[in-house]
Amino acid sequence: MRKLIALLLLFYVGYSQAQYSKGLFSKEPIYNQENFDKQRMYYGYFLGFNSYDFKFSYINTAPPAGIINNNSDILVTRTTGFNVGLVGDLRLQDYINLRFEPGLYYTQRILNYRNQTGTDSYREVGATYLHFPLLLKFSSLRTGNIRPYLVGGVSATLNLGSNSKSKDDNNQQVFRVKPWTQNYEIGFGIDLYLEYFKFSPSIRGVFGLGDELIRDADPNSPWTGNISSMKTRAILVNFTFH
Repeated sequence: MRKLIALLLLFYVGYSQAQYSKGLFSKEPIYNQENFDKQRMYYGYFLGFNSYDFKFSYINTAPPAGIINNNSDILVTRTTGFNVGLVGDLRLQDYINLRFEPGLYYTQRILNYRNQTGTDSYREVGATYLHFPLLLKFSSLRTGNIRPYLVGGVSATLNLGSNSKSKDDNNQQVFRVKPWTQNYEIGFGIDLYLEYFKFSPSIRGVFGLGDELIRDADPNSPWTGNISSMKTRAILVNFTFH
């Protein structure tokens, strides 16, 4: 994910320099899609990548000396997932837009439990998310064919692979989470006005607001018994085309 972010920044710098040589920042720049942002509403689609994590809080953070707490320091192995979705953009005024970006997000996390053995030492938490963010986009002044922006808002997410209806739990190697979660999001991006369309790479952080974990039937479960809360954290890199 760090490589993707670095690549995005390098792309922006390279594009800026290339457009500079064409006179975009001269006294008479050549504007692409000059009236694009005057539309009341427009649509698009996005493709991208994601990196999902969990933030854990524990009930017992400092067990007595000589006693090992199996649930402290759960390590999360993250993977790079894939995003695809649609964009609807409503212009509220010249510098503020309301955006709705429903999308399908594939991801996987592996939870590593210390001091467990064999197959009980980890849990694979795969997820297929239907993600529904409602965002405010705050744009700067357009400079040539480049317009940076900030974006923030709230979202609701439906996890199609939550296992929430399963009667089994971690004793049968089934890790369960709640199907719906709520989040807040914040990020930044750049609108690049090309000859035939607008291209908008962006980076956004997602922060879960509530506990997502469904605990095992055994209140002393070594997998869920000591967890106070488990909340989603994610980085989204999207490439939007309008």
